[in-house]
Amino acid sequence: MGRKRQKNQLELAFMRRGRGETGQSIAEGTELSGVSGGEESPVTDEKLMEEICEWRNLRRALKQVITNKGAPGVDGMKVTELPRHLYRNRKRITESLLEGRYRPQAVLRKEIPKPNGGVRKLGIPVVLDRMIEQAMAQRIQGRWERTFSEASYGFRPGRSQHDAVEQAQEYLREGNGWVVDLDLEKFFDRVNHDRLTARLATRIGDKRVLKLIRAFLSAGILENGLEQPSWEGTPQGGPLSPLLSNIVLDELDEELERRGHRFVRYADDVSIFVCSERAGQRVLASITRFVEKKLKLRVNRDKSGVGRAHRAKILGFGFTSSRAKPKRRIHKVSLKRFKERVRELTNRNQRVSMARRIERLNLYLQGWVGYYGRCQTPSVVKALDSWIRRRLRAVYWAQWKTHRQRLRQLQRLGLTGYQAGWLSGRPWGPSRISGLKWLGWALPNLHFDQLGLIRLSSRLKA
Repeated sequence: MGRKRQKNQLELAFMRRGRGETGQSIAEGTELSGVSGGEESPVTDEKLMEEICEWRNLRRALKQVITNKGAPGVDGMKVTELPRHLYRNRKRITESLLEGRYRPQAVLRKEIPKPNGGVRKLGIPVVLDRMIEQAMAQRIQGRWERTFSEASYGFRPGRSQHDAVEQAQEYLREGNGWVVDLDLEKFFDRVNHDRLTARLATRIGDKRVLKLIRAFLSAGILENGLEQPSWEGTPQGGPLSPLLSNIVLDELDEELERRGHRFVRYADDVSIFVCSERAGQRVLASITRFVEKKLKLRVNRDKSGVGRAHRAKILGFGFTSSRAKPKRRIHKVSLKRFKERVRELTNRNQRVSMARRIERLNLYLQGWVGYYGRCQTPSVVKALDSWIRRRLRAVYWAQWKTHRQRLRQLQRLGLTGYQAGWLSGRPWGPSRISGLKWLGWALPNLHFDQLGLIRLSSRLKA
C-alpha cells in the first residue's frame, strides 16, 4: 500500500500535460533512483539550470524526498503534501528557477543530543526547498564525483562507512600503527560561503545556479521563533549539504594526497595513518595550520590527537593490537552506548509484556547488528547475546513478585520442587539471580528464540 500511494503521489505531481516546462516530452514509467554521479549526461555550463528543472530530474528528486520522509520546515508543509503542491504550482516554480527569481525559505533549527554529550544543530528546510536541493545535487554531483579522492567515503554513491573502516584496516596491515585523529570543530556551521562559492564557480558556469546555491546558504535560520541571518556554514539536514561539504574538504584531500599521506575521510571525520608518534605529531601540527589558514575552518585541539591504532575509534570501530593481522572490533565506546540503550529497553520498571519488550528490542538490535555485524570478534557479540538474555531473565524474575508466584512459575517451566524452592527462596536481587544455571534451565535460549528475540551472533557478516 505504501508503494502504491507513493506512485500515485508521483503521478499526480507529474501528470501528463503534453510537454514539460523545459520543452521535454513527458514519458511514463521512468525508473528513478537517488543521487548518482556516473549516470548523469553531460551538461553545458550555460544550461545547467535547464538540466536541473528538466522533468525527469525533478521527478527523481521528488521520489527521493518522499522516500527520505523527514519533518516539516517553517511553512509546516508535510512531505505527503508536496506532490499536490507541485501539481498546482510546477510551472510557476520552474519559471522562477529558470529566471533566477526563486528564493528559499529560512531553515528550521533543531538541536539533536549527541551520544557523547552536547548537541548537534540540525537544519530542516521546507519540503519544496529539499526537493530543489535534491534536484541540484543530482546534476552537480557528477561534476566532482569523478575527481574526488579515493580516500573520501562520505555521502558518495557506492561507498560506505564499512569501506572506510576496511581501508583503515589495510593501512594497519601495512605497518602504520599510529593514527592522527583530526576533529573539525563545528564543521557544518563554519564553512566559508565566499570560498565555497569560488570553488563551485570553477566547474559551474551558470550564474543562476551559483546564485541559487548562495541563496540556500544564506536563507537564514529560524530558532525559538526568531529568524537569524546565516553568514557561514551549510545547515545539516538539506540534500545539498553533504555534497557541498565534500567539495569544501576536497581541498584537504588534495593536500593530504600531495604530501603522500595514507588517510580515510568520512564527511568531517579524518584519520591519517603514520608509522610513529613523532611523525604523527608533525603531521597533526602541519595539517592543523593548513585547515585553519587555507580552509578557514577550526580544528578542535581537545578532540584531535595522535594515538596507537588499537586504541583509535574510527566510525564506531576499533582494531585489535595484532600488527600482522589486525581485526575489526566494536570500540569500547560503542559497546558502552549499546549497553546503555539495551538497559533502557529492558528496564524492569516498565509495565509492558515480554512480547512487546522483545519487539521494541529487536527494532534496535536489527539496526545495530546491520552496522556492527561486520566486526571480526564474534566472541564479543556472543557475550552480548548472553548478557541480553540475562537481562530478560531478570525481567521475568522481577515480574514474578512473590515467593509463591516464583515457585509456581519455575515448576511450570520444568524445574523440580527442590530447584524451584531453592531459587525462589534466595534473598538476592534479579540481576544476581539471572546468572544462576537453574534459572537458565527454566528460561533457556530456545525460549527467547521462540519469542522472536534476535541472536546477534547469527547475523555477523564478516
